[in-house]
Order: sequence, then structure tokens, then C-alpha cells
Amino acid sequence: MGANHTTTSFLFFATLLYLTTTTAIANDPCASEGDDSDISVIPIYGNCSPFKNYSTSWETTIIDMASKDPLRLQYLSTLVATKRRKRASVAPIASGQAFNIGNYVVRVKLGTPGQLFFMVLDTSTDEAWVPCTGCTGCSSTATYSPQASTTYGGPVACYAPRCGQVRGALPCPSTGSNACTFNQSYAGSTFSATLVQDYLKLATDALPNYAFGCVNSVSGGSIPAQGLLGLGRGPVSLLSQAWSRYSGVFSYCLPSFKSYYFSGSLKLGPTGQPRRIRTTPLLRNPRRPSLYYVNLTGVTVGRVRVPLQSEFLAFDPNRGSGTIIDSGTVITRFVEPVYNAIRDEFRKQVKGPFVSIGAFDTCFVKSYENLAPLIKFQFTGLDLTLPYENILIHSSNGWVACLAMAAAPNNVNSVLNVIANYQQQNLRILFDTVNNKVGIARELCN
Repeated sequence: MGANHTTTSFLFFATLLYLTTTTAIANDPCASEGDDSDISVIPIYGNCSPFKNYSTSWETTIIDMASKDPLRLQYLSTLVATKRRKRASVAPIASGQAFNIGNYVVRVKLGTPGQLFFMVLDTSTDEAWVPCTGCTGCSSTATYSPQASTTYGGPVACYAPRCGQVRGALPCPSTGSNACTFNQSYAGSTFSATLVQDYLKLATDALPNYAFGCVNSVSGGSIPAQGLLGLGRGPVSLLSQAWSRYSGVFSYCLPSFKSYYFSGSLKLGPTGQPRRIRTTPLLRNPRRPSLYYVNLTGVTVGRVRVPLQSEFLAFDPNRGSGTIIDSGTVITRFVEPVYNAIRDEFRKQVKGPFVSIGAFDTCFVKSYENLAPLIKFQFTGLDLTLPYENILIHSSNGWVACLAMAAAPNNVNSVLNVIANYQQQNLRILFDTVNNKVGIARELCN
């Protein structure tokens, strides 16, 4: 077959690229919630999500999610500082389609009786927040009603120490209500919220007097429709507010975006965590205290260690540079010189030809896939070889595959490398903020 014909066929089928949606099965696994002993993690666009859009192809879904990564990186750039329980707490993670940002959600209940929300799981944010009754600009019909909860603790006072720990907290007004209010930006949108207290329930755990934002108004439509649960390292995050219960330790396993089941899991606390797991030091940036920094020392493509300048990998708290592990970014983003070097070596081994589709600039006919090399991330004390399903996005028609990575936008977080959730699928990621380490192990959570 001639080169021109091959290229023409490739370009034709590339425009028809879509990724496989899991076939429906006879017994619907989404219908059962079990005994609520698990905290399930499912992809936001997965089949078990109440926000699933069946009219959208898988390929379009992935391209749309990845196109919002620049807004995610812009959000990350704004995150500048301002008694142990023996039973394991494991919660399921699920998927939701109406959210325009974030890709994995957990099932959370607020108040008594519990009001159900599918909240985005976010490791780079501290605060939790949900839309409240009467919210202006909120897109969700699921809103938190303080009046419907018998355990509602009222708003946190603006002069309380906890209010001062919230990002974007406003000063106490000279007259009127002394409730703690704050304004924040998220994924290109802004919102205003009041910090309130009520029970937060995850699986079988109930956390009293949990402080979270009751969103009153939204400008823009990109914030998670049913709210967000912050798992960052700051003082108002889940880890900090439930320190006596979870001792600053949690892990998650993110299933494939195409997973049909409530198969991912969020494990809270040191009990029940994997005993044998390779670890790398967890670094702290005082200027961006919520983020989980690790030390990426190199990248290998196939058998070739890619020549990378150390300045593009080095952890520098003053510049905010280095590498973080983040649950809210879709595809891994490297600073441009690093990504270009990795991509060029990948292309050299696969040969091509290549075209761009959405955020992906290295798509090729699938017949070349046998040439695709594995990619290894090298951290201090830990090497992570990604499986092919974490490296490539495939078409279901058997014609196209794309390298599932990209360069960070030049004007947004251009010094920060982000290990994103597509590369974390079917891995157990352990965060231990007491012993300052991150563990990574293979785990099939689909």
C-alpha cells in the first residue's frame, strides 16, 4: 500500500476516532450500594455515574476532559499559602457526567438525615464545598439544605481561627452577619460560599462538625455540579479535620474511565493500607502547602533514558517548580522542554506518521503500536513503569492510538510537572503525610 494511501486512510479514520464504552451487562452493578462499608471511586464520566451522557462518544469525552487541563493547571498555580482509629475506612469512588471539571467522585452524605452528593475527589484542594439551597448560578438540582438537617451546626464565625485558614476568606463586616464567607476561583469559574458545620458521612464513618463551604453563588459553569471534597495537605482539608481518626494517611485506586463497576476505592487512615509498597519522599512546598510534591529524577522511553535538563525537574519552592501527583488533571503534563524530549523519543521509536487530535499531538495508526515503547517514570527510590493502558488511548475501530500526555501550557504553570489521573489508573497511590512518603503499587481496581 502506497504511503499517500496509508496517510489518507489514517487521516480519515483519525477523524472518526472514538474510544470503547463498556458494554452493558444484564445485572446492573450500579443498582446496589451494598452496606455502605466501602467508599467507591468511579470515573466521572463512567457508566455508573448519575451524570453519564450516553449521547457522547468515549473519544469526544476524553478530548473534552483533557481540553480543560489548562484551566486545572491555572487553578493549581493559585494554590499559594495562606486518637487513632484501628478499623480501616474504605469508600467507593464513582463517575459523574455533569461535572465539567474533575473526573472521579466519591459518594458523600451531609447532615442528618444524610443528604447525598457525588463530590469530586481533589488532592490539590483543601476545602470541601457543595451547592446550597437558593444558590444563584448553580447547575445542580442536588443542593444542601441546612434547614433539613437536625445536626446543622450553623456558620463558622468570621473571627474564628478556622475561618482564617480558608483560602479567599473575607474580612469580618463592620455590621450585619459575622458568618465566615469566602470567594474562590476554580477551573475558570468563581463562587462565593459560607463556611458552615454539619456531619460529613463517608461509608460508615460520620465526622461531626465538619466545616465545609455552602456555595451561595457561582459565576461561570465549570465548578463540580455536586461539590468537591478536598484531600489536600492544608488545615481545613479532610486529612486535617479528621486527623485524630485518619492520622494523615490515605490512599486511592482509580479505575479506568471505561470501568462499569464501583470498583475504585479510597482508603482512609493507616489501617488496611498495603504493607509492601515502594515509596518515594513526599516533599513540602511552604508556598503551595496543599500540593503533593515528589522528586521526579528522569524518564525512560523504551530502553532510552531521555536526556533532560535537571532544571526542568528540580523541586524549587520559591519558583513552585517540580512534580506533583494530582487527581484532578486528566493527562500528565510536563513542562514543554521535558514533554518535547519524551515525545520526540517516543516518535522516533514508533516512526509514524503522526497527527494531532484535541490535546494529543502524537496519534498514529494502530498497526504501528507494536513499536510503541513502555515509559518509565523515575522518582527518588522508586521506578514506575507505566502499563500500555496508562500510556496510550486506543480507538475501538482498531485504527488509531494516541500518546496520552501533553505539554503544560506556556502561560500556565509552565514550571510544574503534573502526574495526572490517566497515568494513575489501576495503581494504588498511598499518601503518608506523617512519614512524608508516597507509595505506588499496581492494583487492578477495575
